[in-house]
This record gives sequence, C-alpha cells and structure tokens, in this order.
Amino acid sequence: MVERVTLITGASTGIGVELARIFAANDHRVVLVARRADRLSALADEIVNAGGAAPIVIACDLERSDSCDIIAGALAAQNVEVEFVVNNAGFGLLGDACTLDRGEQIGMIEVNVRALTDLSLRFSDSIIRHGGGILNVASIAGYLPGPCMAVYYASKAYVLSFTEALHQELRPKGVRVTALCPGPVPTEFQTRAGVQPGVDSRLLNMSATKVALAGYRGLMAGKRVVLPGFAMKVIPLLLRLAPRPIVLGAASRIQRKR
Repeated sequence: MVERVTLITGASTGIGVELARIFAANDHRVVLVARRADRLSALADEIVNAGGAAPIVIACDLERSDSCDIIAGALAAQNVEVEFVVNNAGFGLLGDACTLDRGEQIGMIEVNVRALTDLSLRFSDSIIRHGGGILNVASIAGYLPGPCMAVYYASKAYVLSFTEALHQELRPKGVRVTALCPGPVPTEFQTRAGVQPGVDSRLLNMSATKVALAGYRGLMAGKRVVLPGFAMKVIPLLLRLAPRPIVLGAASRIQRKR
C-alpha cells in the first residue's frame, strides 16, 4: 500500500508551523515545504521527538516556475501519495502598486496564486482517491479591495473564490475543500510586507496557533470557509452592507497609517 501524506507549504514560520504541528499530532505524515531548509529540518526533528512520523522536507522557493515540478518529483521519489494539500505559503507588500517593485509583485502572484492553484489541481486525483482535502489559507483581505496592498488583496480574493468553487465541485466526490480566512496574525508575514501593526491589528489579531487549529477543525468538518474569531465572522457581513466607495476609503486610510 502506498503511504499517504499531507503536503504543507510555507511550513517554516507562523501559521504554517502550527498547521504542521497539528496535522502531525493527528497522525498525518507531513511534507514540509518552504525556502529555509534549516527551519524545516528543525521542525521535522521536533515532530519526530514528539512522537510523530518522520516528515519529508522539501526546501523549495515557490516563486520558481518549476517549483511544483520539484515538489512532485520529490514525492514520487519517496513513493508517497498526497491525501491533503495545505496551501499556506504567501506574502504581501505594503505600498502603492505603481511604486512597489513590479518583479516582487509578480512574485507574489507566483506564490499566492499560481503555486496554490497548481498544487490544488496537480494532486487532485490522489486526493479524491483517498477522500482527503485541500486547505487554502486566504485572508479576510479576500473580501475587499486593498489600496496600498492591491496585489495582495486581489490574490486573496482569487484564493477565496477559487477555493469556494472547488468546495462545490469536489464535495460530491467526498473531498473537503476549505478556505481559511484569518485577520491580522502576528507572524513574519508582517515584517516581510513592511506592515506596522495598527489599531485594527491590536483589536482583531489572533495567535497563529488558534488560527491553525480553527483551520484544521474546519477542514475536517468539511466547512467551505473558516473565519477564526467572532470579529472575522462579522466583518464580511458588514462589508456586504457598506457602499463600495466607503469600504475603499476606509481600507485606504487604515493601510496608509501602517
């Protein structure tokens, strides 16, 4: 029998680390994917020391156009099949789109959109065969446009829409597909994005551990969308009621204060 694994991207920090710990603690053999091999190896050792199955470590930059081929090749060499895919990797950049580095913004699309889409579809046959699932980490940002983080917000809108559609398509096949949409989470994401936590972060943030646990439980329960915390559940409802120009103006003011 071929061994089944859970593939987790962005597993070197923040929500990704916590997701890896949670899946491993629930008897999944995890595949850890991120750029920093040293961090992945340290996490793999931690999981083994806690009694989990030895993870497969794949150091890979998802901005590379061949990154998903590299991942698939490494898994084929290990003779394992993917049961769950957790697309957690992603990054954002703060600033006006026309002034930020264009290459970095295209790189953001490579990671947040292209790689996520590729990995969701590439392993769909084995996911369906094993009755597994897909957890895509989106964001509350997916519910609105984000001046000063235009490409990031747009990428998360794609993730949310794509995941909801997959949920509907794959549910009759016994596959769980869930979009995890957290608000501000204190992780290295904010440092890379150049974001300074504001009032919204202090009011809305939730720990990476709690977000990851909500995502895991939501996926296993077959939920379409998981919005961790009461405030995150209310915000999409309020956004539907507010006129779009007001939403745009408020989002712009909040981002420019960061």
